[in-house]
Amino acid sequence: MYTAGLAAAGTPRLPSKRRIPVSQPGMADPHQLFDDTSSAQSRGYGAQRAAGGLGYPASSTSSQAAFLADPVSNMAMAYGSSLAAQGKELVDKNIDRFIPVTKLKYYFAVDTVYVGKKLGLLIFPYLHQDWEVQYQQDTPVAPRFDVNAPDLYIPAMAFITYILVAGLALGTQDRFSPDLLGLQASSALAWLALEVLAILLSLYLVTINTDLTTIDLVAFLGYKYVGMISGVLMGLLFGKTGYYLVLGWFCISIFVFMIRTLRLKILAEAAAEGVPVRGARNQLRMYLTMAVAAAQPLLMYWLTFHLVR
Repeated sequence: MYTAGLAAAGTPRLPSKRRIPVSQPGMADPHQLFDDTSSAQSRGYGAQRAAGGLGYPASSTSSQAAFLADPVSNMAMAYGSSLAAQGKELVDKNIDRFIPVTKLKYYFAVDTVYVGKKLGLLIFPYLHQDWEVQYQQDTPVAPRFDVNAPDLYIPAMAFITYILVAGLALGTQDRFSPDLLGLQASSALAWLALEVLAILLSLYLVTINTDLTTIDLVAFLGYKYVGMISGVLMGLLFGKTGYYLVLGWFCISIFVFMIRTLRLKILAEAAAEGVPVRGARNQLRMYLTMAVAAAQPLLMYWLTFHLVR
C-alpha cells in the first residue's frame, strides 16, 4: 500500500483532456449567451439601399411612377391646372375693374425730357401757345410724346416730396413728431379727395359731357404740390419773404395753367355741342372752370403757411 502510494506520488498527474466543440460555419458560438444579429441586419439594410438607391426603398419610387403613369392622376393634374388658370384670369378681371392698371400705366409713361418740359410749363405757362392734347386713332398719345397730356408721375413724386419737406420744416422748428407728420399727409389727401368729389358732383349737376376722368382730375389737381414744395423750401432758406414771393408766383402760374387746360376739356365740349357762348349753361361751365382754378392757390397757402415761421 505504501509502495502504491509512492508510485502514485512519484508519477505526474496528467491534465484531463476536454473536447471543445468546433463551431461550424453558419452556427452560433456555444459559449455566446445571445445571438449576434447585427451582421444579418446590416446585410439586409445594405441590400435594401442597393435596391432602392440613395437610401430609400424601391417601393416608394415604383409607387410614384405608378401614380404618374395612372391616366386618372394625369386627368386630375390637367383639371387642377385649368382651374388655376381660370382663377388667375378671374382675379385679373376683378383687379382691372376696381383698379384700372392698364390706364395707370398710361399716366406713368414719362421720361426725363417730358418731366423737364412739364415742370417748365408749370413754372412759366404764359408763353405756351398750343394746349391741345394730341390723339392717335381716337386715343391720346403717351405723356412722354405730348407735354400737354396729364400724368401721375409728377403729382405722386411731388406729394411724397411735400411730406418730406414738411417733416424737414417741422424738424427745424423742433415741432416734429410722427403724429403731426401723419396728420399733415392725411389732411393733404383729404383735401385732394374732397376736390375731386366736388368737381365730379359739379360736372354732374351742370350736365357737362366731357372726357375728363377721375384720374385726369387727380393729375391736374396734383400739380399744385410742385409750387408748395418750392414755397416751403424758399421759406426755410429766406424766411417769410422768400416764402410769399415764390408761393405767390406759383399761385399765379397754377391758376393760368388750370384755366388754359380745363377750358379745353369743359368749354370745348360746349362749343362742339353748339351751345351759345353767352348761354346760361356755358356761363356755368366758365364759372366752374374759374372756381377750380381759383381753389388751387387757396389750398396751396392753406397747406403750407403753418410750416414757415
